[in-house]
Amino acid sequence: MAQTLVCVPYRKSQTEVCATFLILPKQKTAEQSIKALRDEIRRHDELYYLNENPEISDREYDALLEKLRELESRHPELITADSPTQRVGGKPAESFPEFMHRVPMLSLDNSYSIDELRAFDERCRKLAGGESPEYVAELKIDGLSLSVHYEDGSFVRGVTRGDGSRGEDVSSNVRTIRSVPLQLNKKAAAIAREIEVRGEAYFGRRIFERINAEREEAGEPRFANPRNAASGTIRQLDPSITARRRLEMFAYDVFAGQRKAFATHWDALNWADAAGFRVNENRELCESVEEVIAFCNRMEAKRDDLDYEIDGVVVKVNSTALQEQFGATGKAPRWAVAYKYAARQATTKVNDIVVQVGRTGALTPVAMLEPVQLGGVTVSRSTLHNEDEIERLGLLIGDFVLIERGGDVIPKVVKVIESKRTGKERSFACRPYARSVAGSFPGRKAKRFRAALRLTVRPS
Repeated sequence: MAQTLVCVPYRKSQTEVCATFLILPKQKTAEQSIKALRDEIRRHDELYYLNENPEISDREYDALLEKLRELESRHPELITADSPTQRVGGKPAESFPEFMHRVPMLSLDNSYSIDELRAFDERCRKLAGGESPEYVAELKIDGLSLSVHYEDGSFVRGVTRGDGSRGEDVSSNVRTIRSVPLQLNKKAAAIAREIEVRGEAYFGRRIFERINAEREEAGEPRFANPRNAASGTIRQLDPSITARRRLEMFAYDVFAGQRKAFATHWDALNWADAAGFRVNENRELCESVEEVIAFCNRMEAKRDDLDYEIDGVVVKVNSTALQEQFGATGKAPRWAVAYKYAARQATTKVNDIVVQVGRTGALTPVAMLEPVQLGGVTVSRSTLHNEDEIERLGLLIGDFVLIERGGDVIPKVVKVIESKRTGKERSFACRPYARSVAGSFPGRKAKRFRAALRLTVRPS
């Protein structure tokens, strides 16, 4: 860091004044801080959207973006058109043709507490002239947003969200999704010649685990989460790979041309269901924010019973007329918000690896972590199962890692973030560590431990 010379006067005696010079580190200017944040966010955008290889959790990304917004709000003269705060999402990859969305696919503002959810309701009531609007509460699926186009009832195009204004035409891959009808069900009312249905492509838990097991067997890196897997799958150049992985999609909105197709969002969901789309059954029409809060709490309790990952609840004003009246801020609609549950993934540092000895003498390596908030609790350790798992991950003591926690399951290390290595990390050898532990056991327990040591730890 740059340094600066500071003159500090002091009185040596009543008649003599002297000075001393202190060398202090120079503080970053606002412009430097903003540039550094933008570069970091762009790097994570590229890792997530182009490389399908995220290094941080969604909440940690949101925190970086919020910090940048705060700095730019204090220094509006430094805001530029290419700042991450001035766009909706990542740019499309170059492997597929671009398609301009007829209606922008905006992102949603996030809320992380019940108080913030109530604040959203207060803003909506104010915009509605004091009236209390109806809301629709839907699960926030951990997947990838798609726009599916139909002409005269027939599938013609499937497009990714991309940067919100333009996406990638991945029609050949969207066609392989069984929950996307190639022909709209004639039982649904004909509403327009050109229809756009938006939805969230996702993987079920069991399919996601199968895909990761296959990738591991093939020597390929595991996907960090279902959304990461969906993003990588929909952008496969070979549609047979997409078909084999079996993506699904929940429909969540309907457009007729460039306008919403129905007077209410609830009617749009019912139409999509009748037209042959999969619409999530865990949704509720709510007359007040208290009913929304009850739904959020109820679904959080069911979170681990679902066959797919969710990270919260999307709350939307039901009336299409009110949606149009409320408008958007440029990046997000004022009539919708995403209520986020406690994070299931976080980035932290492995300070050490120790061996835990079971009652039968079985050995389990455990990562001692820099404490981090995850799923509403403080996590400071994670099981590594065995020495094979340490080798599979390529884990070193001192590494930064992405960890995950689901329900009451013990947190696990998902991946090592190799880009954060400094060269000071060191490897861990289980057997020498275990030999040192063995000497501390008396009598029969020592024999059981040494027997377990021969069975569970390969010779070094």
